Amino acid sequence: MVSLTGLTHLGSATSRDQMHAAMAAGTATDTMRMFQIGLEGGKPSVGQAGAQPEWAYKGDGRCVVAPEQPLTQPAFADDGGEEDEIAGLYVIDDDGNPWRVGYALGNEFADHVLERKNYLYLAHSKLRECSFGPELLVGELPDSVRGEVHIRRDGAIVWSSPFETGEANMCHAIANLEQHHFKYELFRRPGDVHVHFFGANGVSFGTGFQTRDGDLFEIDVPLFGRPLRNALKIAPTADPVRVRAL
Repeated sequence: MVSLTGLTHLGSATSRDQMHAAMAAGTATDTMRMFQIGLEGGKPSVGQAGAQPEWAYKGDGRCVVAPEQPLTQPAFADDGGEEDEIAGLYVIDDDGNPWRVGYALGNEFADHVLERKNYLYLAHSKLRECSFGPELLVGELPDSVRGEVHIRRDGAIVWSSPFETGEANMCHAIANLEQHHFKYELFRRPGDVHVHFFGANGVSFGTGFQTRDGDLFEIDVPLFGRPLRNALKIAPTADPVRVRAL
């Protein structure tokens, strides 16, 4: 099970709000209202459940791409953009209890052009491949995690940004994100493995950058050792799927 939370970081709401603001006619967008809910209640006292975060489904294990392998933008997609994040990796024991194995760098990868058309397309925009690794961090995640994100084109850096995450840069506690995922019995099935992305602080699309076929996404965070790298591959045009009657 691969899933994600959004609007969890102090910098994430700005670019998302800009995508949706034109549709809001001057009123507070759903994006900003959801972000404010997180600011007000995303870090509850120990043992308490806080505000619910945004949640979305990415797919099963078939959507996971290994580090150094390309992330494919489907032929029907409008865009293929990086989302540099931390992912929690979990296994459910025989009694239905979730155990966190550790954390990894993750590229959640999404279609931001599609999402910008209408926020109700968010679910569609997230049904894309993703990657995590190559290193695993065991134990607790530091309060502040910093690094760099680069997009390389023909070997040269064409876009870069600081990578900032950890609870010091988030409006939700990690424990609160975990609580609101695993509270569902559906997600506590013995033997299942979960990859849960904790949200990005910002993305290149929010700055107006447009990715191209062959661009290399690189997330480099010293805490995690080797960087996570994946190239963008745009799939060729395909015929529409035809459904036949039995």
